[in-house]
Amino acid sequence: MGENSKTIIIIGGGIAGLSAAAVLAQSSSVLLLEREKQLGYHASGRSAALFSETYGNRVVRGLSVASRPALENGGFFEHRRGALHIGGVADAAAIDELAQELQALLPSVRRLSASEVSAMVSVIPPDKTCGGVYEADAMDIDTNKMLSDRATQFKAAGGTVRLGEEVMEIRKTENGFQVVTNTGTYEADIVINASGAWADVIAERAGLSGLGMQPKRRTAFMFDAEDEALREWPLVVDLHEQFYFKPDAGRLIGSLADETDTPPCDAYPEDLDVAIAVDRIEQATTLHIGRPATPWAGLRTFSPDRTPVVGFDPRLSGFFWLVGQGGYGFQVSLALADMTAKLIRHEPLPDELGVSAEALAPERFLTTKN
Repeated sequence: MGENSKTIIIIGGGIAGLSAAAVLAQSSSVLLLEREKQLGYHASGRSAALFSETYGNRVVRGLSVASRPALENGGFFEHRRGALHIGGVADAAAIDELAQELQALLPSVRRLSASEVSAMVSVIPPDKTCGGVYEADAMDIDTNKMLSDRATQFKAAGGTVRLGEEVMEIRKTENGFQVVTNTGTYEADIVINASGAWADVIAERAGLSGLGMQPKRRTAFMFDAEDEALREWPLVVDLHEQFYFKPDAGRLIGSLADETDTPPCDAYPEDLDVAIAVDRIEQATTLHIGRPATPWAGLRTFSPDRTPVVGFDPRLSGFFWLVGQGGYGFQVSLALADMTAKLIRHEPLPDELGVSAEALAPERFLTTKN
């Protein structure tokens, strides 16, 4: 059967599913099912997205580099933000080591002294830091624009979105699948599981065991700072990833940078997590946050090796995984969408990407293939 005659159901309307849908709808009949009443409701709608070529493991970094041209061409980069990793007064050796590690990945990365850090971010006094490591080319991503653009591209290509439809069962048929939701039943040749935190749940509804996907809660909040220069501050993240803060629309986003294991859910912030983050930021800076505004939480879902899972499941013909983008979704989803299209057509991935199909395949988490 040629690709043009295939029908595809994508389960999940976050940036992973939407990006793949926009590509696949160019040549296939695609239906996207989203259990919530809006697209990008969970992880994608709660992201403080930053593009960084040094973020994540080797495979993730390769996917980020591969996505960069499409992000630039799409106008999704909002601001050349920069990212600054800071250490405490006793962390000089660890900061030196991090600088060497990141400079090997990206030569433009610089080691900053304590006075240089303080000059860049005035609320970090020199006596509270040993300095930091600065990645100048880290970019803010306009996540709302990216979600809207992918949805528009998908619909313009003839794709269909159905919101408020939760998948209850996926039945294998002689010719493909029946996908049963809370409101109807749909048929398809291929089912793509792009359901984020619910990835293993959806697999189970297709009769498969999960791959060990782990949703992790991250807590964030907004606060103010009396500094006219704050709009130009970089993302500031603690060397030990115990907190970060980042300018956003004239205010600051603060976070505990936590990764708390949680079942798939509509995540809510814990008061204790917010309080700990506030204390850590205040201890490292001259900021006085007081009571932060509008705290929220989102889920970032990782595979056991923290690398995305992309490919057909060998246990169930036509069932395709597109999950585990963790905290990297917006910066890797465009590359993964193109890879998804190639893998569905059973085409090899280009060598120049530096990412193999085997590195992404679900087989790496399977002990049996029945």
